[in-house]
Amino acid sequence: MKTKNNTFIKWFDDIGMNDVGEVGGKNASLGEMRKNLVPLGINVPDGFATTAYAYRMFIAANNLEEPIREQIERYRKEDIQLDEAGLKVRKMIGKGIFPIALAEAIKEAYKRLSIMHDHYQVDVAVRSSATAEDLPTASFAGLQETYLNVRGEDELLKICKSCFASLFTDRAISYREDKGFDHMEVALSVGVQKMVKADHSGSGVMFTIDTETGFPNVVLINAAWGLGEHIVQGTVNPDQYTVFKPLLPNEKDSVNPILQKKLGSKEQKMIYTEDDNGRTKSVVTTPEEQNSFVLNDDEIIQLANWGLSIENHYRSPMDIEWVKDEKTGKIFIVQARPETVHSSDKGIIFKSFKLKRDSQQSILTGQSIGSSIVHGRVCKVDHISDLKSVGKGCIMVTEMTEPDWVPAMKQVAGIITDYGGRTCHAAIVSREMGIPAIVGTKVGTNVLADGSQITLSCAEGEEGAVFDGFLDYEVTEVNLDQIPNFKTDIMLNLATPDSAFKWWKLPVNGVGLARMEFIISNHIKIHPMALINFDKVIKEHEREKIRKLTKGYKDKRDYFVDRLSEGIAKIAASKYPNPVIVRTSDFKTNEYASLVGGEAFEPDEENPMLGWRGASRYYSENYCEGFALECYALRRVREEMGLENVIVMIPFCRTTGEAERVLQEMKANGLQRGSRNLQVYMMCEIPANVILLEDFAHYFDGFSIGSNDLTQLILGVDRDSPDLAYLFDEHNPAVKKAVMDIIQRAHKVNAKVGFCGQAPSDDPEYAAFLVNAGIDSISLNPDSVVNVIRSVAEAEQKKEGMHV
Repeated sequence: MKTKNNTFIKWFDDIGMNDVGEVGGKNASLGEMRKNLVPLGINVPDGFATTAYAYRMFIAANNLEEPIREQIERYRKEDIQLDEAGLKVRKMIGKGIFPIALAEAIKEAYKRLSIMHDHYQVDVAVRSSATAEDLPTASFAGLQETYLNVRGEDELLKICKSCFASLFTDRAISYREDKGFDHMEVALSVGVQKMVKADHSGSGVMFTIDTETGFPNVVLINAAWGLGEHIVQGTVNPDQYTVFKPLLPNEKDSVNPILQKKLGSKEQKMIYTEDDNGRTKSVVTTPEEQNSFVLNDDEIIQLANWGLSIENHYRSPMDIEWVKDEKTGKIFIVQARPETVHSSDKGIIFKSFKLKRDSQQSILTGQSIGSSIVHGRVCKVDHISDLKSVGKGCIMVTEMTEPDWVPAMKQVAGIITDYGGRTCHAAIVSREMGIPAIVGTKVGTNVLADGSQITLSCAEGEEGAVFDGFLDYEVTEVNLDQIPNFKTDIMLNLATPDSAFKWWKLPVNGVGLARMEFIISNHIKIHPMALINFDKVIKEHEREKIRKLTKGYKDKRDYFVDRLSEGIAKIAASKYPNPVIVRTSDFKTNEYASLVGGEAFEPDEENPMLGWRGASRYYSENYCEGFALECYALRRVREEMGLENVIVMIPFCRTTGEAERVLQEMKANGLQRGSRNLQVYMMCEIPANVILLEDFAHYFDGFSIGSNDLTQLILGVDRDSPDLAYLFDEHNPAVKKAVMDIIQRAHKVNAKVGFCGQAPSDDPEYAAFLVNAGIDSISLNPDSVVNVIRSVAEAEQKKEGMHV
């Protein structure tokens, strides 16, 4: 829509990314989406923006340029502090008077927007958009102010002036100083956008990239009830949904590529108010709201599809804000800007951090931001006045961070908050500044004493942990640019889903061993039979733990299947479409008994290592129902989520009769070998597996050599016995002969054979031995991949030289 005042006003429908200099990145992006993405079915509220010319006219009409420059120069010379300089500039602008032509242009545009929506005074969101913001090399996100539920011409003019003033918030001044921008070269455009009311619906933030690792194949969505400011501010712990992009757009109704859904506590929400004290207010959410997901699966998929379309249009990973209209149920995109941390990362060199600890328990956990480890002294911040005590290298501990704290946050070693999710202010700022943070701890300010020494670790996946004292840690630097060419399939051994995305840049051909038992112990924590037969759990404290963990589940078995399928799916997605071999549970009875509620279902065994484990459990009447849950989870990952790259592997299969019975159990639970390209492998780790390899090959598509158990059973050495450790040797000629025998005979029956034992991860020379033996794949711990690849490449060259 055109207006005669188009030097002051631009409608979103008339602007695009070529107009950043005139209306700022935020408003230019809204126009870009209105013109190009609304025709694709993506909802974007309409509205208008004031121009850079309008801002500069306001500054010139009130003779403010020289006084502003004077205050900035005083700050640079340290005559005054940043907060004093910023306050003085904002007051100058606040006292300014709108030129009549500009005021009339804003009023006229607001009237037209109201008429378009059949309102006398339409409610609008008023957003500040700096003309240099949201560029690929400089994210100005959150530096200026946003005002919600603004109504009436007079109120709008007052808020426009506040937006102009917010160009000189302390954080904005500091940011431009760091980035080298001339303060008077940057202008402020005010975006006026039709509000989407969400008092009884929800809103949130969406990233089209994993915010912590830069893994490009997922969409990460945060959601909370009410308006979205609480998510951005970090005052709530939101829901989090992770969607797998390669299986979008979702053309098959049978495929649901939602990898994970995490229920946030969502303790409060922001809603409209008619009070004289403001335009919005925060209220406590109901127990029903706290225990319910904001979005259903269809809405999650719709948002993810939209995120993918927006990313494809901009050709860049995106940071997107969305709102669900409570009246119509329609979802609207209200902001979109480039993600600036990982999208500009060349990723040739990256560091891996690892704690050197034995069994020390963490004193606090939350969502990790970043992947590093730091030591520091706790500096608790309750109010902006406390920032004076924040020194270089300390760890800031607070309920939530404020945008004005950014200058002080730059010098801290780490950040810990009670509230917030991966898209809150603390997370965004720490990510951009390369500072590790743990958000959403709920009790960090209560648990951590001011001045105490702590270790903050974000090195082990999604859950960050805080430890008492300064723990030792090691840093490994990997240069991917120096990896030689190689032919042998190199794969990963992965234990926890949280770490899967971390290693996506490694040049590997899939996952050779994903241990299901680690997902069960770390993410489920409950013995499956205790969920199936809850009434048989005798100890009340364990019953209470199970009730707490399964809160919201009518059928406790669904808790197991949901958690296990989500964990497997994240690992499978990390290397899709390459094969991901998931080993079914291989706990020993003493390990099963240590799970919550496990004692009631496990026998006491003299030697659990040689007892009721692996395949023998799956068809047993005492565990077959638990194995059924494992099968349901695997089936969901492959058939419902569409991750058919998952291969199932059976451990500790003693006889061919066991092999047959296990396959029958799998078939009874919806997993049939060969159906939907399902392959089933067997761990080759018992001497009987070696001796009768051709017979086992009738039941399995491939083998994976488990050298730990194979060495133990060939040499008759308990691998857990410290007194016999000197005898446990995978280099023993008997063990190596068995390994070579397996490889040669497996190839004769056209079965693939890999190696997933510890030996090549610890000793690159062992990897060279495997190459010479003709192994198809070697599965390694992630931190040993680069060194082993060098040994493999060298061994391959020598082997080729021998055959020339």
